[in-house]
Amino acid sequence: MLNKRKFYINGEWVDPIKPYDCNVINPSTEENCAVISIGSKEDVNVAVKSAKDAFNDWAFTSKEEKIKLLETLYSNYKKRWADFANAITMEMGAPKDFATKLQAGTGASHMKSFIRYLKNFDFEKPLGEHAPNQRLLYEPKGVCALITPWNWPMNQVCLKVMPALSAGCTMVLKPSELAPLSSMILAEIIDETKFPPGVFNLVNGNGETTGNALTSHPDIDMISFTGSTRAGALISKNAANDFKRVSLELGGKGANIIFKDADPEAVERGATRCFRNSGQSCNAPTRMLVEKPIYKETVDKLIKFANDFKVDDPTKEGDHIGPVISETQFNKIQSLIQKGIDEGANLVAGGLGKPDGLNKGYYVKPTVFTDVKNNMEIAQTEIFGPVLSVIPFETEEEAISIANDTTYGLTNYIQTQDQNKVQRVARKLRSGMVDVNGAGIAVDAPFGGFKHSGIGREAGQDGLLEFLEVKSVGGWS
Repeated sequence: MLNKRKFYINGEWVDPIKPYDCNVINPSTEENCAVISIGSKEDVNVAVKSAKDAFNDWAFTSKEEKIKLLETLYSNYKKRWADFANAITMEMGAPKDFATKLQAGTGASHMKSFIRYLKNFDFEKPLGEHAPNQRLLYEPKGVCALITPWNWPMNQVCLKVMPALSAGCTMVLKPSELAPLSSMILAEIIDETKFPPGVFNLVNGNGETTGNALTSHPDIDMISFTGSTRAGALISKNAANDFKRVSLELGGKGANIIFKDADPEAVERGATRCFRNSGQSCNAPTRMLVEKPIYKETVDKLIKFANDFKVDDPTKEGDHIGPVISETQFNKIQSLIQKGIDEGANLVAGGLGKPDGLNKGYYVKPTVFTDVKNNMEIAQTEIFGPVLSVIPFETEEEAISIANDTTYGLTNYIQTQDQNKVQRVARKLRSGMVDVNGAGIAVDAPFGGFKHSGIGREAGQDGLLEFLEVKSVGGWS
């Protein structure tokens, strides 16, 4: 079992002030794979002070110097690519190939993207030709609390750490205590890259103790959080006490609208996106809305696809899915599957219990419910497991109404060959992102949602702007 009790503060690996061990569980074996420490309020105070002390120098570091350090960081990341992938497989059960290509790969992609945006960003610019003596200055927001989830560890960490560093902010990162190991590797390469002490700090911990201490700390200027909508609301209340800036990337319950003229791969593609990462993605299309003329054939496709979908040991190569993150999450998914049965939805694939031959580990059967009504709990709750709810519709207007009838608004999906319909429907969907015919969302496109799916945007220039304040100066020239 790995000993990972230390925190990274002020450029050094240090012991916690108050010992408080927490085991990291390998979800495929249900066994301890590492031990970390839960950071206390006192640990947070030291880390925040370190970041605050480092801010005045880092905030005024030249863009050229920041680019040089970030390019070295990217180079060091690529050298440890396999270590990141192996850690993610162990800590959250992502299958080996998936962890290597997508989990570790998205972190690298965001690094490369933010370096490109930093090179092209003007931190000082005129307001416009109409006001020649008016200047806009973009300045770092200050000391940031970065709180990240377990489901896409490096994707979410790099979406926060990279723009914060690029903007000139200093930070304290608290990764999820369920999957902290890949973030500790990132801290190692930040140390190797020789960023100034205090610019980046890592304190492991839980939400109740460490997260609360961070989000309520008077010297934290900004909070960037990815996680549950419930936790986002609590963080917002903490932040409101002293008007901290807040960026929240929260839950989703995406609708995938399958029109009768959808391409032949649309159904299987949608189910794959739902089941991928064991259903543990906030932008997963977990509600499949199917136009009635193709409803029966779609259900037949889904039954075969789900029954054939592979679930297996994440250390094996292949395109299967692995376990969900924890016993708590497994039990939540099981209870919601039972709820779907109790509500009268038609269970046509998967269901309760673990897949055959996988008795140890938190494995969930790829599950499909048909004839779901949108007011059912399984259609409204973010299950965060490989569970698909299929809902029939008759008209374009009804599909839009069903898609928007949710508290969430992160990503919706459209499947049709009619481009006029694509544009009509996309404009009316109340979500931060719309994916059409499997095109995907670009790595530097603004990522975020409407309603209970959050506040603000990550990735690309919008992600960089989240960490910047704008100052207007009159009489510059």
